[in-house]
Amino acid sequence: MPELPEVEVTRRSIEAPLAGAVVQAVVLGKPLRWPLGCAPGQLAGRAVGPVSRRGKYLWMALGPRPGQGPDDAGGLLLHLGMSGSLGFHALGSTSSPSSPPPPGPHDHFDLVTTQGTLRLHDPRRFGAVVWSASMDLPPAAPLLARLGPEPFDAALTPLSFHARLHTHRTALKNVLLSGQAVVGAGNIYACEALFQAGIDPRMRADRLSRPRAARLLQAVRDTLARATAMGGSTLRDFRDAHGMNGEFQAEAAVYGREGQPCPRCATSIRRIVQGQRATYFCPSCQKR
Repeated sequence: MPELPEVEVTRRSIEAPLAGAVVQAVVLGKPLRWPLGCAPGQLAGRAVGPVSRRGKYLWMALGPRPGQGPDDAGGLLLHLGMSGSLGFHALGSTSSPSSPPPPGPHDHFDLVTTQGTLRLHDPRRFGAVVWSASMDLPPAAPLLARLGPEPFDAALTPLSFHARLHTHRTALKNVLLSGQAVVGAGNIYACEALFQAGIDPRMRADRLSRPRAARLLQAVRDTLARATAMGGSTLRDFRDAHGMNGEFQAEAAVYGREGQPCPRCATSIRRIVQGQRATYFCPSCQKR
């Protein structure tokens, strides 16, 4: 599923093409995880503002409708779910000279603007596009309130990260996947960060020392930054808004490499299942 690097890559790929755009229409397909929360026509005439990210959510600010005051402004909270991706069909481009192709069976939301059409493609329909008057008000606020700190937030220090880990008596890999100690370390990136930090994924989170927690936090940051720079990971469905695949999966040290030699010590990479997710690690390099 799209994780923080893929969502950040998506954000970057849609923000510039949509800068200065005005919404002309919204076309809905099959129902998504949550309803839009407003009549599609209420989005027409709104100017698209900055696109930001919180965890795996995107927030697209939208200005007020023509003739309305600033209190009418709001935005769309977007989530790519398990298999979603956003594609942008620019007006006048070589690949899309006038309009995008008709929506297919897995295209469930079109935001038609003066700059082109933003389309959500989601075969499994766990994604969502939700109108909210603000990120600090329902329905956006309750969804965002459950998220842990951002990995690159200066307020997330090694000490506070260690304290968050120590509130959990479960396996460290599962805590990372929960997003409660830090958001963004999905399955691939949790495996890779734990390998970089030399920590066994089965270790209980509340038993990790402060020095090792600091090393893990840096590994999470390094892994997510590297993955974002490489366009994220494409295992099945993910593409950025211009149709480009991610490349990080090709350089993973342990993920998906069961039975292959560890790049550090040549020990065979092991695969186990934790919380119904596959975990890959080196039993020699990664210690409890």
